[in-house]
Amino acid sequence: MDDGNSDVPEKGVHFIQDALENKNSSSDNKLRPPSFGDFTGQAKTLERLEIMVGAARDRDDALSHILFSGPPGLGKTTLALILGNEMDRTVRITSGPIIEKPGDLAGLLTNLEEGDLLFIDEIHRISKTVEEYLYSAMEDFRIDIMIDQGPNARSVRLNIPRFTLVGATTRMGMLTAPLRSRFTLQTRLDYYDHAALNSIVMRSCKLLEIPAEEEGTQEIARRARGTPRIANNLVHFVRDYAEQRGDGVINLKMAKAALELLEIDDNGLDEMDKRLMKIMANNYRGGPVGLNTLGVAVGEEEDTLAEVHEPFLIQGGYIQRTPQGRVLSSKGYRAIGLSDLAGKDPDDSQEQFQI
Repeated sequence: MDDGNSDVPEKGVHFIQDALENKNSSSDNKLRPPSFGDFTGQAKTLERLEIMVGAARDRDDALSHILFSGPPGLGKTTLALILGNEMDRTVRITSGPIIEKPGDLAGLLTNLEEGDLLFIDEIHRISKTVEEYLYSAMEDFRIDIMIDQGPNARSVRLNIPRFTLVGATTRMGMLTAPLRSRFTLQTRLDYYDHAALNSIVMRSCKLLEIPAEEEGTQEIARRARGTPRIANNLVHFVRDYAEQRGDGVINLKMAKAALELLEIDDNGLDEMDKRLMKIMANNYRGGPVGLNTLGVAVGEEEDTLAEVHEPFLIQGGYIQRTPQGRVLSSKGYRAIGLSDLAGKDPDDSQEQFQI
């Protein structure tokens, strides 16, 4: 989702930043759900949104501001598009790092119409200067822009239509308290359970006209790390594998063979996950070890580890995050085929696991 599932009507939906063109691929759009009824999972969030949309419709008013948080690939962009469809309003999409100066924000806001939705992905990466201007836009629907410099400097007030800001973040803790408090609804998207993921995989296969057996879709769902975007990516690869190495049908045999080729195990752990845990076990005696050190050791950006790999490993109980650093759990040792004491000195093994 974001990620997940079915056709989004072209009406009223504008993608305004080249940096997000990957979200506008025909394949993604075909799999995105267009309405609340088509969206699978996230029941609490859906109920909250349905109440807000129903109330806004009854008042013929714009939606209140909404903030989505959670790991990548769970449906934040998809839900923003659904809100636009349900409200029959335009959704304009941009990203926090792209809005570099107040003028960029002013250009976005002044092009909105009454009731439009502005979706800012990775809103925690918006600059502090721009954030200050966003406060008055969200509360008073106006912004004051400085023109010229020195003795000729003057402030110009721009009134903007009532709009809805929909923010999305993978790092809730990086949002400032003043910005966070201006969202009426703050809701977190969680990883999907196996049943919900299997429904998404089956729906994607149907929309893509891929012949699939339930055992095959179950296998894909089981290894998709609780994430619809990953599930749909796996569907595409397994389809290609089945067409090249089989009769084109996604069955249990084809799904297992394709996912083994991708080095994704039965628990959804991929090559990088296992590499991280092996380095923790063999090089750092299971930890504690800092994320920056791990990033250098595996040759990956620290932010990528924090946003893509670490959430799943922590929620799955493979690693633990402590004030001293990351610690490999007993489950993590078993996942890479080692015992808890592998790579440890007998005298300090007990101390390490009491952190």
